Amino acid sequence: MRKHILALGAAMALSPCLMAQKVGVINSLTGPEAPIGASITNGIKLAEEDLKKKGYNLQLVWEDDAGKPQLSMVAMDKLATRDNVVGVVGPYTSACANAVSKLAEKYHLPLLIPAAAKEEITRQGFRYVFRLNAPADKYASSLIDAAISLGKPRTIAIIYENTDFGTSTSMKTKDYVAKKGLQVVAEVAYPKGFADYRPSLAQIKAKNPDLIFMVSYASDAILLMRQSREVGLQPQAFLGAGGGFTTAEFAKEQAISECVISCAQWTDDVTWPGAREFAKRFKAKFGKEATYHAACAYASLVIMAETVKGAGGDRAKTRDALKAGRWNGVMGEVQFIDYDGFNNQNNHTMLVQQILDGAYETILPTQFATKKAVYPFPKWK
Repeated sequence: MRKHILALGAAMALSPCLMAQKVGVINSLTGPEAPIGASITNGIKLAEEDLKKKGYNLQLVWEDDAGKPQLSMVAMDKLATRDNVVGVVGPYTSACANAVSKLAEKYHLPLLIPAAAKEEITRQGFRYVFRLNAPADKYASSLIDAAISLGKPRTIAIIYENTDFGTSTSMKTKDYVAKKGLQVVAEVAYPKGFADYRPSLAQIKAKNPDLIFMVSYASDAILLMRQSREVGLQPQAFLGAGGGFTTAEFAKEQAISECVISCAQWTDDVTWPGAREFAKRFKAKFGKEATYHAACAYASLVIMAETVKGAGGDRAKTRDALKAGRWNGVMGEVQFIDYDGFNNQNNHTMLVQQILDGAYETILPTQFATKKAVYPFPKWK
């Protein structure tokens, strides 16, 4: 009898249903993208807390890539071969996500990307790579359409960092404005972390564009706007493509951020299930406003955890369940589908926001709008 009890106990200990399901997280915990990485971390931590309250037996294995693709690849190798995780959430930057996507396919390890925008990530025909957020083409179309609906722009200047995110977004912007009949009068690529944009901004000023479209991460976005003010750039609108234009740090720089229009994957103005409650709980727990990066990360872990549990910790079954599943939560309806050359891509609706009185306000789509847009961009004070 004792042997039978011991055998039963051993079987229970080894049962995938009873063991903690290991999920990897790759994120920019340090390095220049750490401020946005912190939002992603907090979103995941809040999701982990909620999942454990619901009885999920989850073990997260954290890896820091510092925003560097080579470190992200090392982390993915470790998670796949040493930690034997069932799935991975992350990484944040497009360069890192694109690099590890190939390893996810190699190891047959489901990868759910919460907030990286480079289009090519989900255009490679990979079966194990999934993306929750909208890709770069949606950044371009949502902002350009907003500007056209608010005024009558005819020309545009594009300034972008020469990273995967910046290059991909600028290319889609050029394609889209050509369809809309806008003329690109200037195009400037800059190295990430550059210190002086004034010569380039002065050249753009000489072209007198109606719109200035910027693609930047956090620190560059603030400096670009400071130096735009210094050189006296005065377009109809400054359009900031995600990243650095949607952070609390940027909004606090009210002298240069007021009335800048940006796009976001999520705001606390949406009526998606649990979105407003998530925003309140996030602020209560972490003492700061939730960003779209946090919401994307929260939803990604919830989806991965639910899928892993249902698949019994099997990677192939997890992949199949991600492909077949549908969810409706803080990020609205989520389904990983194939369309327009994308594979396993959630066809997500972007929101357009503007900083008014130092706070982000949703201006489009109209059903989520909290304030009327200010257009054109006011004279610098």
